Amino acid sequence: MASFTLHGIPVSRGISIGRAHLLTPAALDVKHYLVPEEQVEAEVARLQHAIAEVHRGLQALWTELPKDAPTELGAFIDVHALILSDPMISEAPLDIIRTRHYNAEWALVTQIDELSAQFDEIEDEYLRERKHDIQQVAERVLKVLMGTALEIPPPLAGEDNVSPQMIVVAHDISPADMLAFRDRDGTTRSFIGFVTDVGGQNSHTAIVARSLDIPAVVGMSQASRLIEQDDWVIIDGDAGVVICNPSQLVLEQYRARQAALMKARKRLLKLKKTPAVTKDGTPVTLLANIELPDDCQAALDAGANGVGLFRSEFLFMGRSHGLGHGLKIPSEDEQFEQYRKAVVAMKGRPVTIRTLDVGADKPLDPSEHTALNPALGLRAIRYCLAEPQLFLTQLRAILRASAYGKVRILIPMLAHAFEIDQTLAMIEQAKQQLRDEGVKYDPGVEVGAMIEIPAAALALPMFVKRMQFLSIGTNDLIQYLLAIDRVDYEVAHLYNPLHPAVLGLIAQTIATGQKAGLDVAVCGEMAGDTKLTRLLLGMGLREFSMHPAQLLPVKQEILNSDLAAITTRTRRILRSIEPDEIARAVEQLQSL
Repeated sequence: MASFTLHGIPVSRGISIGRAHLLTPAALDVKHYLVPEEQVEAEVARLQHAIAEVHRGLQALWTELPKDAPTELGAFIDVHALILSDPMISEAPLDIIRTRHYNAEWALVTQIDELSAQFDEIEDEYLRERKHDIQQVAERVLKVLMGTALEIPPPLAGEDNVSPQMIVVAHDISPADMLAFRDRDGTTRSFIGFVTDVGGQNSHTAIVARSLDIPAVVGMSQASRLIEQDDWVIIDGDAGVVICNPSQLVLEQYRARQAALMKARKRLLKLKKTPAVTKDGTPVTLLANIELPDDCQAALDAGANGVGLFRSEFLFMGRSHGLGHGLKIPSEDEQFEQYRKAVVAMKGRPVTIRTLDVGADKPLDPSEHTALNPALGLRAIRYCLAEPQLFLTQLRAILRASAYGKVRILIPMLAHAFEIDQTLAMIEQAKQQLRDEGVKYDPGVEVGAMIEIPAAALALPMFVKRMQFLSIGTNDLIQYLLAIDRVDYEVAHLYNPLHPAVLGLIAQTIATGQKAGLDVAVCGEMAGDTKLTRLLLGMGLREFSMHPAQLLPVKQEILNSDLAAITTRTRRILRSIEPDEIARAVEQLQSL
């Protein structure tokens, strides 16, 4: 068997070696035919029965969740149940059967294709990838309609009669399917990695893979067609590489690397309670980025000093009356309870809650996506100020939660002084309302700004005059600064966090904020990239916020850092304008 290598998007680190198990998409085998008039209602009933069957299956998965299952699994099963209940899934295909006389499978696929096209128009990477959740739900319904339920293969006898572990290769795979593989018969965990043709860093499947600590590579396009059943497969989750049918020499090399990684991970776990301090004794604060209150446990398990970014928009997602029928906004009490839950879970550690970051590029209703250039449109704080009642409701809920622990409010996408002033005025209005009602809150809640627009970084004095802390959102800052959409494959190669303009602006923001006596954090992907940890330390950064899984590797880099040497080298890097020279110098920082 010929050996070959595929390259994709690394979404969960580590190395896995096992046999390929292919999942064939049911959608590829859908038959298209017209149903006679007298059989239309029977076809409608067939689809309704399949939807009900999938509902029961999801409920069963929820009740059977193992105690050690990540909280993300339960949350995403809930999301899939909500999607399945949505009229655009549960009712629109029935109308297609009745009006066009399509068979049930064809009607469902037709509707899903139309919804997918709507999501393709969305600029925001995370929301655009919700298309895959809709497709995964439809896939489950199709499998019931076609009688091809998810099959878990029997173990194959390998070397020394030991069954090799399984790497799932699929066009796409849902979190619910991952659970089925992970807990076969409630015992062994033979599913040790996955490879998919589609997906990205923020797909639910990728998030679950990270939470399960399972190596995974997605966005490989043709993997499910090129890899065959029972092929030997190596997943290099660090490099985003999949090797099919490796030679014995390559196999031995990766087994040695795998063993070394396992030893290194065991050593990392010992660092959980070790303070993050550089060699010269400089303390560094390590915070976690979370999406839901249940994520707090993972943050605590990783030894986080607090939550540096609570993405509150996740509380608003998956709540629409219909994917094209508007949104049910969570009430103040609902929001308060979720914020309170997170604050209590963090046991006195600070929780930084970012106000609703949705709008034209993150529409709460994808069918209303009409902006010509949504990334530059009515979004984030602009959207909130245009919807003052929605914004006031959220501010009241956040302030009420502050009575239960340390809370900070983070405002996204600020660029103008009047936006800051209007936001602060609304916070004061929310406080006054709570005082009038006799509702408790912490009057000392700090308010900070996300620095993610170049104009904000260049006009920082007007921010430090009004705000109490800063958080640099490097993902958007780089995209806006370089005019690069990093999820557009035609230009994504131009996205470069080491561009001299990017480094200069980040260093300037850190220095200006700290000179004014403000805490400055980085909460974008740069914060969790261990190759950049020493560079950011050399710029003066003392507060990092990242996914909980990245905390311990970053802490290890900090503990091994000679701050004096790093700072000197970093100053030279910041004076350089040659990309290759910068890249080499950043790599050399790792050896200091």
